[in-house]
Amino acid sequence: MKLKTKDKIILLKTALHCILFLPAVFVFYLAIQDQLGADPVQELTHFTGLSALKVLLLGLIISPLAPKVKFIPLMQVRRLVGLYAFFYASLHLLSFFIFDLQLDWPLLFSEIVKRPYITVGMFAWLVLLLLSISSPMFIRRKLGKRWQPLHNLIYVTVPIVILHFYWSLKSGWIEPAIYLIITIALLSVRRHKLKRILLRKRAFNL
Repeated sequence: MKLKTKDKIILLKTALHCILFLPAVFVFYLAIQDQLGADPVQELTHFTGLSALKVLLLGLIISPLAPKVKFIPLMQVRRLVGLYAFFYASLHLLSFFIFDLQLDWPLLFSEIVKRPYITVGMFAWLVLLLLSISSPMFIRRKLGKRWQPLHNLIYVTVPIVILHFYWSLKSGWIEPAIYLIITIALLSVRRHKLKRILLRKRAFNL
């Protein structure tokens, strides 16, 4: 039986919900059961932050991959993947704020100012917040031509997230370097689009 495009989209979204949501449930279950090792807070913060980065990279893969594999439903799940990236980034921030800082707002603002890796991480989260809020179709229609330049911020946000990841590590650079190489490869696929964006911006500044 040949499935309709609508059914394929439903199946794909269902699979994505399982793949992207269940790991969060599982890791928090392990945390509640005290099975996350000697430093569960660090494990939780690391897992949610790294998951946010991985889902962001997944989002960057979709657009160039969809036409190559000729699978139209992929383009219909980009928003869902983007929202999951924000979901994990928010869990990452909440884990840090609740368990590390004990909901201390003044300490949070102090950390944002004093620690560069938290400053850039907070900036990346704010960008993802803006992209998530503006992702519904009715807001996209209201923003009109301003919507695309806003969502082009994702191309600078991913490298910023990798910088945040690298700075947050006490030692080691190999893992961030691997994610950076993947990001450069994915952005190079979009080099023509990025070039158009830069040229448009220069023309606007002139």
